[in-house]
Order: sequence, then structure tokens, then C-alpha cells
Amino acid sequence: LFDVSLSVKAGEAVAVIGPNGAGKSTLLRVISRLIEATAGTMQMQGQSYRDLPSHEVVGLGIAQVPEGRRLFPRLSVEDNLKIGAYSPAARAKLQERLEYVYSLFPRMAERRKQLAGTMSGGEQQMLTLCRTLMGDPDLIIIDEPTEGLAPKIVELVGQYLQKLKETGISVLLIEQKLTIA
Repeated sequence: LFDVSLSVKAGEAVAVIGPNGAGKSTLLRVISRLIEATAGTMQMQGQSYRDLPSHEVVGLGIAQVPEGRRLFPRLSVEDNLKIGAYSPAARAKLQERLEYVYSLFPRMAERRKQLAGTMSGGEQQMLTLCRTLMGDPDLIIIDEPTEGLAPKIVELVGQYLQKLKETGISVLLIEQKLTIA
């Protein structure tokens, strides 16, 4: 990647759109500090973090919804959600975060005891998003949430993303489909 300049303001949703191989996921990995930036600056709420190790980026309020969902299929919905509250600050508010996620996405409350691997692709994508919300992030980076999903499920994921945008959390969406963006 060369000469990339990107800003996501508080409560704003920004999409990075492009075909496979354009560098979208590489950009996400640089922002998350999984790949070293060789030049330039990186800031979160005015704080430089270019030299932070990747495991400390979450503490700044940056969270990532990975491509391909990466759930724990043999764990229940609620256990998958609890894993998302792994930081000390999020663990301290575990019950509050569960209630918040369940209020945003009531289907997760209905399915709390269901094994994640038995859910539909759209529901699994919703669970992945909810697991990320458990960490109480300020910025969520979502990597290709519609990849491999049927058109009807893509529409459902679009509705989930709209609901997320209405919460006021900043969103950076990495996507190939212009309609979702």
C-alpha cells in the first residue's frame, strides 16, 4: 500500500471498496497492527499507535470483525459472546454488555444456548459482529461480512450493519459489494 490516507470520525461509517487483490485486507491488517507500517502516522482519538504491539490496539477501542466469521462452532452463542469480552474493562461489564448486545440483536438472546455451528450463515455473521461489540469498541473494522453468503442473507447482513451504524459506533467496512457499502 502506498499513499493511503483514511479518517473515520466518531459515529461515522466509512467503506473501502475494491476487488480481490486491491489491498483492502492488507489495509485492515496495518490498521490493526498485524502488519508493520513502514511509514506515516496512525492515530486513534488523537493518540499515536503506530509503534504499539497489535495486542494493545484493542485497548485503544479498535476491534475487528474478521473475514470468514471465525466462531467457535461447538460453543453456544452466549459462550462465543463471552469470549468477546476478554479485556479487563469489558470483563468488568460482562452482564451489561450481554444485555446491550441482546437488546440490539434480539435473535442472539433467543439463540443464546444454541451451538454457534448450527446457525445459518447470516446468523453466524450477526454473532461475529455481536462478539466484537462485547469488547465495547469505539471503532469496528468489518472485513468482507457478505463473503460467501446467499443474496437473501447478504440483504440481512446489510440490515445488521445499518443497525450497528445507528448505535453511534464508528465503522470501517472492507467490502467488495457496492450495494452493502
